Amino acid sequence: MRHTGRVSSALCMATSSDGRQQDLFQKLKPLCVPLLEKSQLTPINVPTVLHLLSDLEHTLHHETEFQLPASLASYVFYPISTILRRNALAQIPDRVLEQVLNVLAVLCDSWWWDCELEVWTQLFMLCSSILGGLEGKGKNKVRSDETRQAAAMCLLALTHERDHSKPPPGAPEGISSTRIASLQGQTQSAKFIPILGQTIDSLLTTSKSRHRPLQHVSLQLLDVIIRVYAPNRLVASVLPGVVSTTSRVALGTQENKGWASGDIVAGALLVMQNTVVISIGDAVCIADGAVRSFVDLEDLVHLNRPPSPTKDAAAVPYLITRTPSWLQASASQLHIALNALTPLVYHPTAVALIALANMAKEVLSTTSLTLPQSQPLLLSWLLSLSNSSYPRVTDAAHMSLLHVLTRSPANVRQVLLQTLMHISKECMNSLPVSIASQADARIEHIAGHVEAICRLAMSTSDIPKDFGLSSISGTLHYILGPGGGIEKWGWTLLSVLQFKAPSVSVNPVSVSQLLLEGNPDAIERVTFPEVTLKNALSRPATDSLASMFRALGRASGDHCLASVSALWCAVRLLEGASGISLTGDGSQNQGVTSYSRHLEKFTRGLIREVAELWTMEPADPSTAPSEVCEGDEPFPRTEVVKGVKGIRVTLDIVEPRPPTTPTADDQVLLHRSFCLQLLALAAGILQARFTGLLIHVIYPVLHSIVSANHHCSLSGMAALAFIANATSYASPGSLLLSHFDYALDGVSRRLNRRWFDVDATKVLAVLVRLVGSDIVEKAGDVVEECFDRLDEYHGYEVIVEGLMEVLEEVVKAIEADEPHVPDEVVEDSSQLVRDLQPLYEWITHRNDPPLDYDHTDYGPAPHRAWGDLKHEDEHDELQIVDDQREDDTAEQALTSVQSLTKQMVSRSIHFLTYGSPVIRARILSLLTSATPVMPESALLPSIHQAWPFILNRLNDQELFVVSAAAELVEALVSHVGSFMGRRIWDDIWPRFHTILKKLEAADGQSALARRGYGAVGTESAYTTSHRLYRSIIKTMTAAVNGVYMQDAAGWDVILAFRRFLHRGAHVELQMQARELYATLSKGNEDAVWLALMATSGRLTGDVTFLREVRWDIDDNISLLLNE
Repeated sequence: MRHTGRVSSALCMATSSDGRQQDLFQKLKPLCVPLLEKSQLTPINVPTVLHLLSDLEHTLHHETEFQLPASLASYVFYPISTILRRNALAQIPDRVLEQVLNVLAVLCDSWWWDCELEVWTQLFMLCSSILGGLEGKGKNKVRSDETRQAAAMCLLALTHERDHSKPPPGAPEGISSTRIASLQGQTQSAKFIPILGQTIDSLLTTSKSRHRPLQHVSLQLLDVIIRVYAPNRLVASVLPGVVSTTSRVALGTQENKGWASGDIVAGALLVMQNTVVISIGDAVCIADGAVRSFVDLEDLVHLNRPPSPTKDAAAVPYLITRTPSWLQASASQLHIALNALTPLVYHPTAVALIALANMAKEVLSTTSLTLPQSQPLLLSWLLSLSNSSYPRVTDAAHMSLLHVLTRSPANVRQVLLQTLMHISKECMNSLPVSIASQADARIEHIAGHVEAICRLAMSTSDIPKDFGLSSISGTLHYILGPGGGIEKWGWTLLSVLQFKAPSVSVNPVSVSQLLLEGNPDAIERVTFPEVTLKNALSRPATDSLASMFRALGRASGDHCLASVSALWCAVRLLEGASGISLTGDGSQNQGVTSYSRHLEKFTRGLIREVAELWTMEPADPSTAPSEVCEGDEPFPRTEVVKGVKGIRVTLDIVEPRPPTTPTADDQVLLHRSFCLQLLALAAGILQARFTGLLIHVIYPVLHSIVSANHHCSLSGMAALAFIANATSYASPGSLLLSHFDYALDGVSRRLNRRWFDVDATKVLAVLVRLVGSDIVEKAGDVVEECFDRLDEYHGYEVIVEGLMEVLEEVVKAIEADEPHVPDEVVEDSSQLVRDLQPLYEWITHRNDPPLDYDHTDYGPAPHRAWGDLKHEDEHDELQIVDDQREDDTAEQALTSVQSLTKQMVSRSIHFLTYGSPVIRARILSLLTSATPVMPESALLPSIHQAWPFILNRLNDQELFVVSAAAELVEALVSHVGSFMGRRIWDDIWPRFHTILKKLEAADGQSALARRGYGAVGTESAYTTSHRLYRSIIKTMTAAVNGVYMQDAAGWDVILAFRRFLHRGAHVELQMQARELYATLSKGNEDAVWLALMATSGRLTGDVTFLREVRWDIDDNISLLLNE
């Protein structure tokens, strides 16, 4: 039953196939018959023939899925062959010949399986003659590019290999291999080899054509003929020509616009690859005796036996016989050609680069014995391509390297590994020379090679050890480890690695921003600033060196920690060994990672050694011997010669200047910046175990933050943020608060007579600023430390200024921790007259007798009992005692923070008369910050005691001191207005009035003052005069609102502040002035209206003297009246 089913199925298929053939035949017959009739071409029937050939090609294209039987293919071929027989080939027009070849190309796709060898040979010769222009005896006719392209396409359809999955129906299994073998036998015959050689020569010519489709199909056809049909000895014969032509095609020497296209380069490299492998590969050369292979001991037995010649060596005279001398000559010429292809490593297309990687892989795998001198070159290609910017190219090159190093025979693998290690050593030896000569491209090339080799060493973890790839890591250990390899290149490299800080460091946060804005949380966004390599002219060169050292550290692991003394190199190596990167956002997100005990032990020792660098005193530059650099040109000597004008004996246009070499201080700070990076990496390695070493680290990091060098300061901030993140603290402030004792101890040890650091006070100030309001818990220790040092070093201005800055920071932190809500200002209406009705009533009844008056005269007698008077006296005494107890209770109710603030205020007041104006200003700022924190009972005695000194500061010679005193008065009026009372009008206002007059005169001569008629104040809101204006206006606003003002003083205030309503004044001052006049209007609205209207010129008469034409205050008057 099953057999019957198969037969019936086959019959059905045959019936269906026969029906389809019949239908196709009916379509082809109306085309083939007219073609046969018009096979003799004339100018009249050429258009008809072209139309028929086009229709025939179109019909065959629609039936590409149908396998044409041999009979139907012969039927179509007959009119085509008739046209070719009845017309001389040279007489057929290009367009007709192109259509004929297109039809043959479509036909050969199906006819290839059962076409007769004689017909196949004739078609091959036809296409070859058209490509070579040999269409008759002694006649050469060059066809058009389109015609030659059609001939190449037909020849490609005639020769390309078929897939085993598409045989004709009913064909036996393995027919594809059988058919290829029969065709190879035909093409490799003695008669056909010259035709094959001529075809290869023609294709080499057309492969250089500017017509891209013809060039592309020629390279494809070359690859098929050389790889499938040409004898390997013929390929060896055409090796020089093929390599020479394909090299020029790949390099694009015929191109006018630079590089050749990627697919053309890929096709040319594929032809060259197959030609080299077939002609000069290890297998064929060993077979011909051109080279010997020693794999086992048996090969050594035949060491002295001469190689046996090939049997058919003399059969064909134009086939190469591979001999050792031929191999030597061919290998040297081939190496020159391969070396010329090196620029292709920088080709801009990924297709060309992948083709180059595949070629290098195949040639390395198959020519280890025949092309030993080319192995370093081919490996360098793969190493360069593994650093490509295209991920596909990088992966392909890396996999090619792994392929040749793992899947090659053992003898080939060992040779390649030795070559690879030799490349790594040569790279490290030549790197210093390239850096010194500022060859940036060479630096990137060498660094890329070393980095690629390191990646290979890291890719061998899952490869069996018997492959020998562990020798890569072993060689890296030797290069970097204590075995001595570093001595060959280390000191030379370190001598040329000279760094300098960049002129501009781009970072989201700076130390100035931290100190001005007071936002310690912003430090978490700081990244490590970059450095510039002097001998590298471009940024990529420096980055490539950094990536190289990181890769060396990753590949070598713990072995890279022994003999590297340059800090920059050590940082990059340690980055690689730990897998932590300091670049990017300045933080690590790698999670918990375990490291070897050797690495952790080394890291602990490194932390102590690096931290000790901050304990070393810098060398005194005055005692250092002066050195003259060898590279510096001597300056021309300046001489004074009477009557003769001296001529400089140089060709320079400008006057010579001394070289801008970095100072020793810059190098020290740069050295410390690298040390900070090492500390950050150590924190990333030890993580939570790093906290025990913070006692050595905190002070160096904080000391770097307060450095005057911007680069060092940013490095310190980045290191602190990195350490906080690595040790799992929420912020740097939390880290410092948890280890505040460590930081304070570091400052204390550097503020004594044995070991004194002037920057220690700055470190303490930035410590308080970074911790923020949480410092309140530790403020007592800080204040005690400051006053101890003040008692000891009060005569040194720098120290006193630094300690006062610390105290000011502490008070600001206390103010932020305990914000004070200012008391509501109660208007003193005791002397203000709001209503005259009580006066009228008093005048009316002033002479009326009292209603309860007793007119009886009792003589001299008391009006009350004597006992009542005694009880009243006792009651008054008890009331006094109770008031004293309440005062004592209020005194005892001070919190610890308020008591601490009171202590700072009381012990700092006497510095108001210090000789340094900066210190005087800091004391005033400290009192200003302490005013809202302290209660009146604790603050007012100190202010009362210091009041004469505060008044003197309003007459200080330095304007910033006067501004600080005005801000203190403003704070006192705002928070203790009842205490200021008459002090404002008796003491402060006369001085303010004088200051306003001086500032008005000074603004006329200041470069920062506003320009224009009647301009008031300065352009910037950050000048000292602007701040002083603002403090005076706010002080007077608070004084007018809370203290009774006499008419005379009030009128002076109204007149003195009119200019701040001018539209040319700063916006902030206009707003403050409007608020002042609004407050003045509550007490004497008529006076304010009179003064402002007269000033603007709206009133005439006796008040015209108040008119000020230079001030435009109309807008602000309108706003005040609307309010």
